[in-house]
Amino acid sequence: MHIRILGAAAGGGFPQWNCNCPNCGGVRREELNARPRTQSSIAIRGADETAWTLVNASPDILAQLHANPQLQPGRAYRDTGIRNIVLTDSQIDHTTGLYMLREATKPWPLWCTDSAFDDLTTANPILQVLRRYCGVDRRRIDVAGEWFAVEGSEDLRWQAIALPGKPPPYSARTPQPGDVIGLLVEDLRTERRLCYAPGVAHIDSSLFELMSTSQCVLVDGTFWTDDELVRLGVSHKRAADMGHLSQTGGMIKWLDRLPATTRRVLIHINNTNPILVEDSPERALLSSHSIEVAYDGMEIVL
Repeated sequence: MHIRILGAAAGGGFPQWNCNCPNCGGVRREELNARPRTQSSIAIRGADETAWTLVNASPDILAQLHANPQLQPGRAYRDTGIRNIVLTDSQIDHTTGLYMLREATKPWPLWCTDSAFDDLTTANPILQVLRRYCGVDRRRIDVAGEWFAVEGSEDLRWQAIALPGKPPPYSARTPQPGDVIGLLVEDLRTERRLCYAPGVAHIDSSLFELMSTSQCVLVDGTFWTDDELVRLGVSHKRAADMGHLSQTGGMIKWLDRLPATTRRVLIHINNTNPILVEDSPERALLSSHSIEVAYDGMEIVL
């Protein structure tokens, strides 16, 4: 199984277009040892090098596709290596890129939960719009734990992990299971697993068991502290209010409990998080715990 990190930042990217926090201002002035990142998305394939599954379609999808030529096999005038799209939620940061994929030559096989499908056909009807262009072949993700396979990568199997979370701010729905999911992806040839959870409010015993049986965990790295945005004066919301477990609020401790052979990688990193600075004390602390920080273009092979 091959995993490409298309974008490693949280919503807004890094630097964020309207942000002058120490991180964003510093990287613009080239005063920090930090690399820019686009908004969170990954691509996964099995044995077939031309059959990729896009997990979340960020607003930066066109730049991400340009930066990853593996996703453009060039077999015809109109071609792509993306065979399927899987969504972990219906947030704007994970779905706006669908508009940019409207020139596809056939309907997109798109996997999502019922709650995400409801949002994307009513309050924010992206899928209704796409039906007037390339079309969408919606596939249902069962949050009860049923395994599924995607087209072109039958050597991989997928399972949704229901996570605590809320509908997007634009949605008027009450919270329900499936608003936020993680993904367990297993390579049937090697029996090696990826646990992908870019948005984690807290970790319970069932989620930790799945993480413990995975050879790589690619998990929520949004905030360093719970009060990060409050201290900077850019928001009144804490990390927990936004559905994220901060590194110092418990994520590092949970990752420390994983087997020594498990690869630990943080993704969906907010522009304010000091771990973006590669020579920062916070990054050094992560390294001492064998925790990596994802970056655009990073490749993981399991």
